[in-house]
Amino acid sequence: MSSELKQLDILEILKILPHRYPFLMVDRITGIARGESIMGYKNVTMNENFFQGHFPGQPVMPGVLILEGMAQVGAILAYLTDPEAVANKLVYFAGIDAVKFRQRVVPGDQLCYELTVTKRKTKFWKMGGKAFVDGKLVAEAELMATFG
Repeated sequence: MSSELKQLDILEILKILPHRYPFLMVDRITGIARGESIMGYKNVTMNENFFQGHFPGQPVMPGVLILEGMAQVGAILAYLTDPEAVANKLVYFAGIDAVKFRQRVVPGDQLCYELTVTKRKTKFWKMGGKAFVDGKLVAEAELMATFG
C-alpha cells in the first residue's frame, strides 16, 4: 500500500471516532492511501473487560469485536478521505458478508487490520477487511457502511 500518512496515534484517533473505552478497538493507524486502503492495529491485553467472561481460564477475543475493529478502522478511512461529507456524522454498519474466522486472538496478540475500498458511493462504502496476528490471517470480511 502506498502511504500518504505514516500514522495516527490514539489521541488523533479519539478526535475522529466517537468510540471510547471499552469499545474502542483500534490503537494506531499505521498507513493510509485516502479513498483506497488503510492499516492499523489494536494491542490485545488481558485487561480487556470482555476477557472476564469470554472465556474464563481460556481468554479469546470475541469475533464480533474483531469485526468492530475492522469497521472502526474503515470509518477512519472514510473520514480522512472525505472529511466534509463524513464530519459530525456517525458511520453505521449497513452489512457484513463473507465473514471467516481462521484463528483465535488472545491476550498478548497485536491484531493488525487491513481494509481496502471495493465500492464507494455518496453515503455508502464497501470494504474488504482482513485481520492478522504475527502475519497470519485470523479473520476476513466484506464490510458495508453508511453515514448520516
